[in-house]
Amino acid sequence: MDPRSPLHPARRPLTPVLRALRLCLHVLMAGLLVLAAVRGDSAAGTVMAAVMGAVYAAGSYLPSVRSSQRAAGAWLAVLGASWLALLWLTPEALWLAFPLYFLQLHLLSTRWSLPAVALTAAAAILSYVGHGAALNPGVFIGPLLGAAVAVATVLGYHALYRESERRRRLIEELIETRAELAAAERHAGTLAERERLAREIHDTLAQGLSSIQLLLRAAERVLPADSPAAGHIGRAREAAQDNLAEARRFVRALSPPDLEHGSLAAALERLCEPGPGPAPEGPADAGAYGPGPRVRFSVSGTPVELPTPYEVALLRIAQSALANTVRHASASRAEITLSFMDASVTLDVVDDGRGFDPASVRPSSDGGFGLPAMRSRAESLGGTFTVESAPGQGTAVAVALPLPTGASA
Repeated sequence: MDPRSPLHPARRPLTPVLRALRLCLHVLMAGLLVLAAVRGDSAAGTVMAAVMGAVYAAGSYLPSVRSSQRAAGAWLAVLGASWLALLWLTPEALWLAFPLYFLQLHLLSTRWSLPAVALTAAAAILSYVGHGAALNPGVFIGPLLGAAVAVATVLGYHALYRESERRRRLIEELIETRAELAAAERHAGTLAERERLAREIHDTLAQGLSSIQLLLRAAERVLPADSPAAGHIGRAREAAQDNLAEARRFVRALSPPDLEHGSLAAALERLCEPGPGPAPEGPADAGAYGPGPRVRFSVSGTPVELPTPYEVALLRIAQSALANTVRHASASRAEITLSFMDASVTLDVVDDGRGFDPASVRPSSDGGFGLPAMRSRAESLGGTFTVESAPGQGTAVAVALPLPTGASA
C-alpha cells in the first residue's frame, strides 16, 4: 500500500476497532506459534517457532515497518523465510498462513500483496503434501479458502474506510460552506443596514437640517439689523450647519466600502477589472464576478461630485446588472458607461449576450434578475430605469438620475 495513502497504517488513526483487530492478530499469531511448537514435537521446531515469534514481535513495534513500504516488505520477507523454515520442520506451521495473509494485505500494495498471498497459500499446500499427508480436497480448499476470506475482508474494509473518509470530508465541506454562507449573509445584512441608515439619515435628518438652515437664513434677511433675535438666529443657523455637516459625515461613513477610497468612476472601473470578487449587493472589488465577459468602462462628459445616495444607487445597479450578464447572458463583451450631462447623470450597462424578453421576467424566490430592486433604487431618487433586450440581441440597462441643484456639470 502506498505510504502516502490515508489507508496506510502509518496514516490511519488507531480507532478502538483497529486496536481490537490488531490485538486479535497478535493473539492469533502467538497461539498458532505455540501450537506449532507443541505439536511439532521437536527441539528444532520449538526454536524456529521462537525465532519466528521474535521476528514478528520486533516488526510489530518498529515504527519504520508501519511508515515505509520498503521496510514492511523487508520485514515480511524475513518473517516469511522463518515461516518457511518452520513449515519445513512441522506441518502444523501451515496454520500460520492465515495471519500472514492479513499482514501481507495490510502492509503491501495490492500489486504485491495478492501475489504474496497466492505464494503463501501455495507454500502451505505444498508443505502439507510434502509431509506425507494424503491428498484430498481439504488440502487445497483450506488454504485457498482462508486466502479468499482474508482478501475479501481486507479489501472490504478498505472500501468501507474510503467511503467513510469521503463522507467525513463531505460533511466537513458542508460545515465550512454553511459557515461561509452564514458569514456572507451577515456581511450582506450589515451592508444593507448601513445603506438603509445612510438613506434614512440623508432623506430625513440631513434634509430637515438643511431646511432649517434655509428658514433661518430667510428669517435673518427679514429681521432688522438691530433686532435682539438676530444673534440667536445666527447661532441657531451655525448649530444647524454644524449638525448638517455631522449628518453628512455619518452618511459618508455608512456608504459602501468601494466609495470610501475613491470616486464612483474609480469604483466602477475596479468593478470591470478581471479577478475574483464578491457577488452583487455585496462589497464590490476588482473583478467582482470572476471568469466572464470582457468588461470595458468609460466616462462621458465632465464628472461632478454626486451625493452619496446617488453614488450608492449607481454602483449597486451596475453590480446587479453586471452580475446578471455573467450569470444569465453568456456574453463575451460588456460595457459600462457613466455619462454626466447638463441636468442628469446616466449609467448604461450593455452586453452582447443571448438576451431575454423583459415582459416575461417574473421575480423568483431568490430575487430573479434583480430588475425590481434596480428599478426601485432609481425611482427612489426621482430617476428612471429602462431595460432593452430581446432573445439573441443582447441587453441594455439604462439608469438616469436628475442632478441635484448645484451639481450641474
